[in-house]
Amino acid sequence: MGDADIALRHLARRRPGDLVRAFVPEGHRTEVVGWVDSQVTNIERRVDKALRLRVDGEPRVLHIEFCYALREDVPDRVFEYLGFLFTSLRLEAPGEPVPPIESVVVVLSGRKRRLRATGQRSTAWPGRPFSGAHFRIDAVYQHTIGELRARGSVLWLVFAPLARDATVAALWDVVAEIHAGAATAAERAELYTALLVMAAIDPWGHNLMKELVDMVEDKEEGLLRRTPIIGELILEAERRGEQRGEQRGEQRGELRGEQRGEEKAIAELLGRLFARRIGRRPTVEEERSILERARAIGPGEVEDALLDLESEALVRWLAEPVRSS
Repeated sequence: MGDADIALRHLARRRPGDLVRAFVPEGHRTEVVGWVDSQVTNIERRVDKALRLRVDGEPRVLHIEFCYALREDVPDRVFEYLGFLFTSLRLEAPGEPVPPIESVVVVLSGRKRRLRATGQRSTAWPGRPFSGAHFRIDAVYQHTIGELRARGSVLWLVFAPLARDATVAALWDVVAEIHAGAATAAERAELYTALLVMAAIDPWGHNLMKELVDMVEDKEEGLLRRTPIIGELILEAERRGEQRGEQRGEQRGELRGEQRGEEKAIAELLGRLFARRIGRRPTVEEERSILERARAIGPGEVEDALLDLESEALVRWLAEPVRSS
């Protein structure tokens, strides 16, 4: 999912409590203990990390995966991840019971007809009782803006451009709420980044990107265009808008330019994360290594390394030859 995956993972780390509350039934006291950091992410890079919780004082684990669409391989991926996660948690505390685990797949686009609320991956023989894994499906693009707002956090408002009832008037309110609800200027920029990325997905064909860019620019008084990754997203969105209605052959040629723009946006965001961890901007060689690794093993794996490795280990890792998975 490229820049969408990275933007959402950043927000999830900033506001894990807001993420969790949407999936824990009301009336239960919930505490976020932290992320499950283990060898699991080195094995399975395509899914997001799991969160350790205490629900009414009892340990729980919640795994949330963002996906562009509910493809046929999603149940396999969830089942595979759960096996790795269960093994990791069991090895952490031998002899202790493994906390109950729940998986939620947050879907950003897909068919217009309502998706089912749960999915499953069965491993049983035909005709035998069910054996395998169930997971919840949160088709966030099928919600209304009111339903997203009811989740009680600006984190969920970034999905407003995906909502089936998104309009220019409704997004004015959303932009204002994000502006008022962000804790810092840096968080506000990240929220707006995710908002624009979601608008580019546009599962309902609302075509609101140009208006949304104008709203955010008006609110931030030009800040976004001076921020490299967001400025690139804006330029890319404008190019996409100009391409609507062109012939398929012309679109194929320009798609290569879009892919280069997406790579640049990913490199910028990962570079900012490097600077936050190390305290300086990456060198030209380090920037090249970050981009090459994102191409070879995926931006999610690179982001995991930037978040998990200590400073010296991170610099050494970037200096090593790139090996594809």
